[in-house]
Amino acid sequence: MQRILDILFAGLALLVLAPLLVPVLVVLRFTGEGEIFFRQERIGKAGEPFGLLKFATMLKDSPNLGTGTVTVTDDPRVLPFGRFLRKTKLNELPQLLNILTGDMSIIGPRPQTRRCFDAFPEEAQADIVKVRPGLSGIGSIVFRGEESLYSGVDDPDDLYDRLIMPYKGELERWYVARRGVGLYFLLIGLTAWIVLFPRSGIVWRLFPGLPRPPRELAPKL
Repeated sequence: MQRILDILFAGLALLVLAPLLVPVLVVLRFTGEGEIFFRQERIGKAGEPFGLLKFATMLKDSPNLGTGTVTVTDDPRVLPFGRFLRKTKLNELPQLLNILTGDMSIIGPRPQTRRCFDAFPEEAQADIVKVRPGLSGIGSIVFRGEESLYSGVDDPDDLYDRLIMPYKGELERWYVARRGVGLYFLLIGLTAWIVLFPRSGIVWRLFPGLPRPPRELAPKL
């Protein structure tokens, strides 16, 4: 059922958003480094890698520069138009094509690079690969402002490996254990809500049993 809904919603979204996507393609082609799409290998269902698509928002060699796969607030690798795309989440829309091809779902654990996937605890890895990764999901909603967590942090990689990924793994396991059509629709609606109201704490009211963040992260989530 979820696969049928994924195809229906992704196809409809591409049709509706086409008038918006075409200007984005043109702007990207003639600004920055002239790149339109960014393709990166991510870990999918059953642990199989696939090529995740995004609009290009950073320098082409960004994984080998600065903080690598961790993006921080005001990251100098992000291109000017890319900041707008990232803030509005428009950079994620090419993943609608990943959904149509069956690599992703609209809702699920966010697909990670191998380095980031390996930062999950082993029990989280085992559960996450049971389902298709998602365009959005409970981890994406709770960590909607993840880049701001690194503000003023001397070692972003340590924060990422020690606190963020273990907690994100708990959230994704929570989703995998409860997944169903009802939660699917609820998380789609919640995703739209937090795009409009990013400071909203509604997720904690809707899901009182959601794993709570570590003390160090709680004030920022």
